[in-house]
Amino acid sequence: MPKNKLVENITDMDQDFAQWYTDVVRKAELAEYSETGGCIIFKPYGYAIWELIQQYLDGDLKGTGHENVYMPLLIPENLLQMEKDHIDGFAPEVAWVTHGGSEELTERFCIRPTSEVLFCSHYSNVVQSWRDLPKLYNQWGNVMRWEKTTRPFLRTREFLWQEGHTAHATAEESLAEALQILDIYCNMVEKMLAIPVIKGQKTEREKFAGALATYTFETMMHDGKALQSGTTHDFGDKFAKAFDIKYLDKENKLQYVHQSSWGVSTRLIGAIIMVHGDNNGLVLPPGIAPTQVIVIPVASHKPGVTEKAEELRARLGKIARTKIDLSDKSPGWKFAEHEMKGVPIRLEIGPKDIENGQCVIARRDTGEKIAVSLEGDALEVAIAETLKAIHDNLFTKAQERLKEKTFAVHSLQELKTTLDTTPGFIKAMWCGADECEVKVKDQATATSRCIPFDQEKVGEVCFVCGKPADTMVVWGRAY
Repeated sequence: MPKNKLVENITDMDQDFAQWYTDVVRKAELAEYSETGGCIIFKPYGYAIWELIQQYLDGDLKGTGHENVYMPLLIPENLLQMEKDHIDGFAPEVAWVTHGGSEELTERFCIRPTSEVLFCSHYSNVVQSWRDLPKLYNQWGNVMRWEKTTRPFLRTREFLWQEGHTAHATAEESLAEALQILDIYCNMVEKMLAIPVIKGQKTEREKFAGALATYTFETMMHDGKALQSGTTHDFGDKFAKAFDIKYLDKENKLQYVHQSSWGVSTRLIGAIIMVHGDNNGLVLPPGIAPTQVIVIPVASHKPGVTEKAEELRARLGKIARTKIDLSDKSPGWKFAEHEMKGVPIRLEIGPKDIENGQCVIARRDTGEKIAVSLEGDALEVAIAETLKAIHDNLFTKAQERLKEKTFAVHSLQELKTTLDTTPGFIKAMWCGADECEVKVKDQATATSRCIPFDQEKVGEVCFVCGKPADTMVVWGRAY
């Protein structure tokens, strides 16, 4: 990283990663703190990133037959209590509405921490026959969880997300749904966000409250910590039995439905910041960059420069999300500002460039500058190729970091020492005993991230108790 940074007043990420993160969130104009404690204001630039994630994922979900619906924000207390494991898991985070105007309510309402019970109640009313199945519903909305410690995007009391809730005729179908959605998520995160993932199943201790099984994709941040970036859940018929969701099958016999649930949230924006950012600010993968190309006229007071810049903006607007900066700030200031905001490509055009029939494009990820001819379609080809190259480079760098910061260990002490000195992911064999998992959390402040689908044999015995073990688990410290 160059010593003379274009943007000042950003904490060095290697000195204080948490403060660096906060600096980037605010200086890149993604979000701002609000007077509502624990909640943030999504500024236009940050919300635009979420909209692009939304658009991409919404298309994939609709392409697989899912439909968008919307459920109420408030849940009656009696409804929430109908699935005991579920409410016990969320009880510490529930926010309650106790008054309507000046009158105390006869029954409290919780502000939804998630909407399982609302969907279950609805399905119990609308599902009667096998012909009504499957129900493939998705909701884009907000939820509230009363977190004690908050951080923008990563953990806030109110956050935006999508939550899918489906009902199926068989156990095989609900499991297939949970795994299909996991693949859709991972494809989106790798193709759009340029972040490599580890797919797997959560342990019993870490699974979603009320689920038969929870599947996850884990991502590694720049500092080696894990971020649970999204989960899918197979409920089997557990919720159906609690809410009496039955249907008549083709043999005219009553059966319980089988359900799945799944979701990703604005936490993904936090992942983008922490995986790709650097000491000059945000670095955005082209797929979710609100502005993919920023055109900056140099010496704009000279005849023809602004006009040529406008012409290039219109020309590139046909193939990429392109804007022009015509503010009265100096070119150097503009360069630093758009670098801070992570714009993938900066296009510079000045009098000498016009004279030479070219422009200069600069890559945000590497800083490389390239002179490109304005003749024919050379510029369009260069922009398209550069956007792809930026995505590929960001993904490769993140993949290499994941590989370099993943370690195999054979004892609990070795895991603790490794995480204390070189934070990252830990691969270790586990016997499956809950008490061993608790020891890891208590003695090393680490948790199981997932049981990867791609299993490896990194030993013969459990790294905690020494008993025979045939399951490899990824462990780590997480946000």
